Amino acid sequence: MSGDGSPRPLPPGMALALDPATRRIDGGTVLVGGTPLRLMRLTAAGARLVDRLAAGEPVPPAPTAQRLARRLRDAGMAQPRFGAVARRLDPTDVAAVIPVRDRAAGLCRTLDRLGDAGQVVVVDDGSTDPAAVRAAAERAGGHVRLVRHDSSRGPAAARNTGWRVSTAPVIAFVDADVEPEPGWLQTLVMHLSDPAVGAVAPRVAPLATLETPPWLAAYEEARSPLDLGGAEAIVRPGSRVPYVPTAALLVRRDALAAAGGFDEAMPHGEDVDLVWRLVAAGSTVRYEPGAVVRHPVRPALRAWLRQRYDYGSSAAPLAVRHRGAVAPLTVSGWSAAAWGLVAAGAPAAGVALGAASTAALAPKLASLRHPWREAVRLAGLGNLYAGRQVADALRRAWFPLAVPLALRRRSRPALAAALVVPALVEHIERRPRLDLVRWSGLRLADDLAYGAGLWAGSLAARTTAALRPAFSGRFPPPDGSDPSTSPGSPDRSGRRAHPGRPGPR
Repeated sequence: MSGDGSPRPLPPGMALALDPATRRIDGGTVLVGGTPLRLMRLTAAGARLVDRLAAGEPVPPAPTAQRLARRLRDAGMAQPRFGAVARRLDPTDVAAVIPVRDRAAGLCRTLDRLGDAGQVVVVDDGSTDPAAVRAAAERAGGHVRLVRHDSSRGPAAARNTGWRVSTAPVIAFVDADVEPEPGWLQTLVMHLSDPAVGAVAPRVAPLATLETPPWLAAYEEARSPLDLGGAEAIVRPGSRVPYVPTAALLVRRDALAAAGGFDEAMPHGEDVDLVWRLVAAGSTVRYEPGAVVRHPVRPALRAWLRQRYDYGSSAAPLAVRHRGAVAPLTVSGWSAAAWGLVAAGAPAAGVALGAASTAALAPKLASLRHPWREAVRLAGLGNLYAGRQVADALRRAWFPLAVPLALRRRSRPALAAALVVPALVEHIERRPRLDLVRWSGLRLADDLAYGAGLWAGSLAARTTAALRPAFSGRFPPPDGSDPSTSPGSPDRSGRRAHPGRPGPR
C-alpha cells in the first residue's frame, strides 16, 4: 500500500497476462478464476482493459486501470510480465546468505553456481570440521565472507546472522547443497521492480545423486514437496502455491527487518512461518518457476522418511501461529457433509446432497447468462476436488480414523477408494518413471510419515489446530465485482489450496 492507503501503482511498462486457469464468460464481461476461486463481473471499461491486457499492452497509468490490474494480479487471475519495465535492481544488489553445517562439498557446488550476487555470506553453524567449510569459502574467492557459530544454533539463527551482517537491499537465502541454474538471480530480481513484492522464490527441482536409489529419484521427480510446479503464482495460504521454501528465496531487506527475520524458536517450518508473516504484513510474495535451482534428493529411504516426518512435525506450531492456514482439509459445508455420508456408507445420500448444493448455487449465479451450466461446473468440480482432499486428509492427518472405518463393513469401500484412487489418479496425471505398485507404496509411506510427524508435533504442542478441518465461505465471494469503479484493497483472505504440506524444505 502507498502512504495514503491506496494500492501501490504497478511499475511503468508492466503488463499482465491472464492466468491459464482464468476463464472469461458472458462475452468477456465475467472472469472466473483465482485462488480461492472467485467470480468477477467487469464493467464495459473493465472488459475493454482486459482485452488490451490480453493483447500484451502495458497497464495504463490511470488509477481505475491500476486498481483493476492490481486486483487481477493479487487474486491470482493474472500474472505479471516485465518486458518493458525499467530494471530497478540487479544481481549486484543481492547478498547471498548460505547457512551450512558439515556439507563442504555441497557448499562448493553452490558457490560455483551462485551467479553474480554482489555479496556472499557463508554462515558455518557449528560444523564439526570448520576447516573444510573455511577451505570451501576461500576457494570461491575473497568476496565470500565467512561467519561462524561455535555451536549449532539451527538454520533460522544461521540465516538471521547472515542477513544481519550483510548490507545489500536484497537477501537471497540459499541452502548449501542447492545448485542454481544460470540466470536464476536475474529472473527473480525483476519481480522486485514492483514495489509491492517483498519476496520471490524460484522453482526447486529435485536433483538425484549417485547415492539416490533410482526408484526414489523417480518418485521425487514426479512428487517432490520442494517442487511446486511449473505454473507461476502469488504465494499465500489459499493460493495454489500456499508456501515456498527457503532452499532458495529472495527477500527485500526492509521487509525482512520489519518481520524480525526468522523465528529461531522453530526447529522446522521457520521458512513457511516467515513467508506467511511477510504476507500478513502486506507484502506480495511471488513464485517464479522460470528461475530454477536444484536440490539433492535424500540418499536413502530412512532419511527420506525422516524428512517427511519433520515436515509434518512443523504443522502444529505453524497452525498455532497462523490460524486456519494449516488445516488438513478446507471444503465447503455442503461438500464436507456429502463426503461424510459417502464415508459413512451412504453414497446415494452423498450424491443427492451434492446435487442439492448445485441447485442451491444456481440462484446465486442468476445474473450470468447460463447460471445452471456454471453451477454444475463449479459445484460439480468443487465436490469432486473436495473428495480428493478428503481422501488426502484421511491418509495423512486422520489415518487413525481408518481403523474404526475398516470395522464398519459399509465404510470399507470408501476407505479402500481413499487409499487407492488418489495414487492411481496421480500416476495417470504425472506419468512417473515408476510402476504403479512402487508408486502407490511410496505415496502411502510419504503420507504416513508426514502424518506421524503431524500427530507427534500436535501432541508436543498440545494442540489440535493442525488436525481440525476448515470450512470455506460462500460463492461468489463478497469481493466479486469489478474494482475499476470503486477503490479498495484486494481481499487477502483465503484457505489452503494444497493441504498438508507445510514445513521446512
